[in-house]
This record gives sequence, structure tokens and C-alpha cells, in this order.
Amino acid sequence: MDNYNFPPLFFEDLNAEPGFDRQNFIDAHLAEAAPTSIRINPFKPSATKTNGQVPWCTEGFYLDARPSFTFDPLFHAGAYYVQEASSMFISHILNTIRPDKSDPIKVLDLCAAPGGKTTLLNSAMQSTDLLVANEIIKTRVPILSDNLNRWGTTNTIVTNNDPKDFNTIHSLFDVILVDAPCSGSGMFRKDPAAMNEWSEGNVTLCHQRQERILEDIYPTLKEDGYLIYSTCSYSHQENEDILDWLCTEFDLESIRIPIYKEWGIVEAESPVKKAWGYRFYPGKVKGEGLFAACLRKKESSGGISNYKNNAQQKLPAKEMDIVKAYINNADDFYFFKVNDDWLAINREHKESLNILHRHLYIKKSGVRIGKLAGKDLIPDHELALSLAINKDAVLSTALSKEQAIQYLRRDNIDIAVSGKGWSLMTYEGLALGWAKLLPNRINNYYPKEIRIMSSPPTP
Repeated sequence: MDNYNFPPLFFEDLNAEPGFDRQNFIDAHLAEAAPTSIRINPFKPSATKTNGQVPWCTEGFYLDARPSFTFDPLFHAGAYYVQEASSMFISHILNTIRPDKSDPIKVLDLCAAPGGKTTLLNSAMQSTDLLVANEIIKTRVPILSDNLNRWGTTNTIVTNNDPKDFNTIHSLFDVILVDAPCSGSGMFRKDPAAMNEWSEGNVTLCHQRQERILEDIYPTLKEDGYLIYSTCSYSHQENEDILDWLCTEFDLESIRIPIYKEWGIVEAESPVKKAWGYRFYPGKVKGEGLFAACLRKKESSGGISNYKNNAQQKLPAKEMDIVKAYINNADDFYFFKVNDDWLAINREHKESLNILHRHLYIKKSGVRIGKLAGKDLIPDHELALSLAINKDAVLSTALSKEQAIQYLRRDNIDIAVSGKGWSLMTYEGLALGWAKLLPNRINNYYPKEIRIMSSPPTP
């Protein structure tokens, strides 16, 4: 790659941005590979090897080299998430605006797939908090759900809606993250092909789309609630201009986020309203391009929609008792059925679930426990990975790394078993999924759609 690979006119406006060093920026793209970073799951402690810490995220770490994550069973168990380091700054914003975690909050991640920022937010939340992860594009919803399943928490709901579908739900969320669709210039180093798609016209289109998304979602933010806005673009039009537009069109105030000089983050202000924004440039930070900002809403959009439904499905008590046995602290959960599937979500989120169900298309909520066949539960993959599972209620089979890879590929597992029935298949104490132990064989129930398709690298 050389200097001439950057799109024509790309540097024209960027040269005027505060803290931008053109030569340093070019050198970083020419001479340095994008750093590899992961974020540890605080709910699933493991022996995952880490190196230097990402300075703005306590759970973020850099790796010396990029391993084959596909063939690390701990990745599939949800012990960590592979995430670009700059984007982890969102957790620093959330922790800044929420120093006291005693009052439960509701958070919306509006443009959530594949789930990096969703699991990032989730890690900073309590079980009494609710996280709604929405993805606009239907085909991207499964990977979002899979990543949340791996994370293991039960205080999440996944929806598949256009932002305009939310504007009938007034004043529900305390925090909304809009990681907006953008022109993608912040990913040039990680994805050089993105350079060919960049144009001034696309920047303008993205700016217009960002305004529409923000306008649609604004009513659902509570008074005194926080809007976190981010892009992976360097464009002033998609960043500071959006902040000026937000502060002009709506009653929002800019929140200054504390940063340390040694982090290398550039603090910027929008030209008209002097709203604070934070720019990440490769060469200055050990990460990719990012822009992030936080604003607080000072007006009310009216009370939450008048809808309260505390009606509970009439579920057979005997069936309920069977299902409850598989969940730790079952009395803390609200149990319900969708078709033949049993699900559970933290009890305090029942009313929110009802509200969202009335307005939105829900794809996942809490944890899917499984189906009953007579007096037996056919357990769901979500239950295996969930933090809520009562491990005393099921068999558990420990696997070596080689056996774990066989299991994740849905190959025959080379192992002798002594038990019989459904068993959690585990690696280093973390569950990977289910298998059914039979006298002469093991039936592998790892989901076909997420199995490892490739062969392990030769040693």
C-alpha cells in the first residue's frame, strides 16, 4: 500500500481537523498492522492469555499476534470477545455517566450487530439493568443473538426493527447508544477495500441517514437520559456536524468525558455548539479510527406509553416445576412460553418485555430454556451457555482441547463416558453446549449453523 491508495479528496477536510497529523496517519497505515485486541467476559472467568491492557477499558487487552480464534474453545464458550480496541471507549463513557450503579437502568443499543458494543455495554451492567439490542438488518440478527448467547447473561432482549418503530415508545431508555452506519473511513487500515467505497457523496448520504436515525430514536430517550453517538468515520460531516445538528434541533447538552493525555485520544469541539467529541487516529492511539460523543437530554418526550400488562401466561404448575429445576434462583425469574419453547428473563424486566412486545419484533429475550417432552426437558443451546443454568441439575463432561474441537465441529468425540442422558460439554470449566450420552455413542447437539466448518491447523 502507498499514499496514493487513499481516496481522492479524503485528506482535504481531514487536514483541518484538530490533532490530525497527516504523515503520522499515513505512516501508521503503511507500516503498522492493525493491532489485535480482545475483551474478557467478566461473568466467565477463564485462563485466557492476555498482554497489555487497553487503557480506557479494564477488560480490554492487546495480543502480540492474532491467533486462530476459531480453534480456541474458550472463544466459543464466551470467555472473551474479539473487539477493536478503540470501540471499547464506549464502556469508559458508560462508566463515566453512571458512577453509581444502585439504580437500575434500561439501555438500548440501536445498531447492535454483530454484538461487540452490545456485550461491552452488558459487561458494565447489573442483572437488574435491561439491555435491548436492536439490529435493523434481518440477516445480521442471528450473529448478534449468538454473541449474546455466548456472553451468558439473561437481562437482554434482541429486536429486529427500523429506528422509526421505536418512536411510539416514549421515555423508556436511560441510555441509548447509536453506533451509526457511516462511510467507514476509520476502518481503512483494517479493511483496505473500504477505501474503494469511500466518496464525498457517500459521506453526505450517511450524514442524512444518521440524522433520520437520531430523529426517530429521540422520543424513546428519558428526560436526563444519555445519548452516546459513535461512528467509525473521520468525516466532520458525520461527526461534529451531527453534534451541532443534535444540539440545535433537540434540547441536548454535551457531556465532557475525562481522558488522559497518554491515551492519545484527540478531544474536539463542534464549531457551532461547542459539543465535545473524541477522535481516535491510528498512529496516535493503538487502535482504529473512531469518533464518540455523549449528550444528555434536558426535556421530556412525555410519559411512557400507557401500557401495563401484568397478565401472566397460565402455565401448568407441574411443567413449571420441571423447568424451574434447571435455573439457579428460579424465583428471581419470570417464566413464559413462545410456542413450545420455555424462556425466562429476570423478573424485574417482565413489564418492559410486555411493552416492547407490543411495539417491536422480538427475536430473543432472556434465556431460551428448551422444550418439554413429557416429564423431560430437551434443553436449548442458550441454556447451556447461560449464567442462569443450575449445573447441579445436569450431567457435565469435561473435554480436552482436541475433544472440544471435535465437539465444535460436530465430529465424533473420542471419549469414554460413564453417565447417561443430556450432558453439558465443558472446556476448562466453561460450557460449550449439549450432547446426549448413550450406552454406545454420544449424540452431538452443537447447533449445525454455528459449528466450525474448517479443519484445525496442523501443528
